[in-house]
Amino acid sequence: MLALSGILVWVILLLIFIFLGFYGRRWKKGDLSKLEEWSLGGRKFSAAIVWFLVGADLYTAYTFIAIPSSVFSIGAIYYYAVPYVAVTFGIAMWAMPKLWKVSKEKGYITASDFVKSNFSSRNLAILIAIVGIVAELPYIGLQIVGMLSVLTVMLSGIANIKMVVDLSLILSFIILAVFTYFSGLRGATLTAIFKDAIILISVALVIIVALVTIGFTKSFTGLPTKYYHILPLQVNAYWSLFLMSALALYLYPHAVTGSLSAKSPKSLRISQSLLPLYGVGLALLALFGILVYGNSSALNFLKDTFVASSRGTYVVPALIFYTLPAPLTGFAFLGIFIGGLVPASIMAMSQSNLFTRNIVRELYPKMSQSREALTAKIAMIVFLFIAVGFVFVFPLSYSVQLQLLGGIIILQTLPSLFLGLVTNKLNKYSLMAGLLVGLGLGVYWMEVANHFHAWTTTLLTINSSVGSLFIGFLALSANLIVVLVGSLIALPFRKKQ
Repeated sequence: MLALSGILVWVILLLIFIFLGFYGRRWKKGDLSKLEEWSLGGRKFSAAIVWFLVGADLYTAYTFIAIPSSVFSIGAIYYYAVPYVAVTFGIAMWAMPKLWKVSKEKGYITASDFVKSNFSSRNLAILIAIVGIVAELPYIGLQIVGMLSVLTVMLSGIANIKMVVDLSLILSFIILAVFTYFSGLRGATLTAIFKDAIILISVALVIIVALVTIGFTKSFTGLPTKYYHILPLQVNAYWSLFLMSALALYLYPHAVTGSLSAKSPKSLRISQSLLPLYGVGLALLALFGILVYGNSSALNFLKDTFVASSRGTYVVPALIFYTLPAPLTGFAFLGIFIGGLVPASIMAMSQSNLFTRNIVRELYPKMSQSREALTAKIAMIVFLFIAVGFVFVFPLSYSVQLQLLGGIIILQTLPSLFLGLVTNKLNKYSLMAGLLVGLGLGVYWMEVANHFHAWTTTLLTINSSVGSLFIGFLALSANLIVVLVGSLIALPFRKKQ
């Protein structure tokens, strides 16, 4: 269990976090009875603020846990996260300013608003909204998995640890739901700045201390080649993982929300041009999965406390626990913990935007602005606690398996959103058909890749010469073929109209 000094630091910083969340209501004041003000901060955020806000979506509790965990368990192929970060912000610099301009001009809150207008299709917009909501749910759920890993290591050894951890988690989400309800994106943004500062400092501290006390040589000694080389049959898996992940990030509703909160296209471009700096931290973060092999105390703790299948989840908390003194450990643990809370609030707001604007408003088109904002606030709370219940009701392994589908699911919206920013000539029925084909084949190939058992991989083996490819790449390819062929077939009929 973490020493009292570390727990005190953790609690004090958590109280500061809560204060910032509630103070957000008074920061950059606006009429929070309007959805644009509550969920987009009135589109008033500067380049620096958007940099922290979107960075909060990159440095999440699950990212902090997942990348080092995968490097620890599987090897260097999971360094795909480093080039993915470099590529995704290049894509964002092209796509998001375009979306911002049309959204500002026409009052769009979500990507589905844009899709509905661009392709004159209510049904396509609703379908995109449903896909976005579904893709976010396991994403929020796995923020909670990251938070649970920190609490489990921090409180290890106490009696009734599961009950204490669960109650702490539920209480934290109740507080999060309350301040997000009242403060909206403003509260989430202030806490994002606080969270990013803590995490960046924590990463630097652990790397410096670990290198001084352990060193790379000791960590890499005796490890198989797969930990420092991409194996020949992993090359196609590597590029398809990083390329598709780069395409997927700004399709997620929470990334769209962060982008649309900027005060101008220029501010948005500046923030995105600086966001690759987070990639430096992510590269160092991935090294945690290797450095832990050089820390015998952390490694023994993992082996003695957790079964092999779940050991990787606790790599980062264990390395921090056995590397830093107690007060700094409390500091870093709080960073990871709120690294789950902040993105969860932004993701839940993004879901509530889609639900309210693109589903409820379609049923009740005369809904007032205040009723629209109230509906979104209530929906945000519901989505947050669906995600919390999701983790408690289903086994951890099941929630992780569902997250494997997240990127595959959201990638199927690419033709409607990204290609829609280039042209409105694509046939709306072909877009719907392509999306459904991509989703269906994605699920089917997941089953095939995992031999119709529990989902533990998103890579499908093609043959002995090609190796494996990310299923998201294959599903999106099928989607694009349906969209492009269908649109070409429909072109003569469009001209007649």
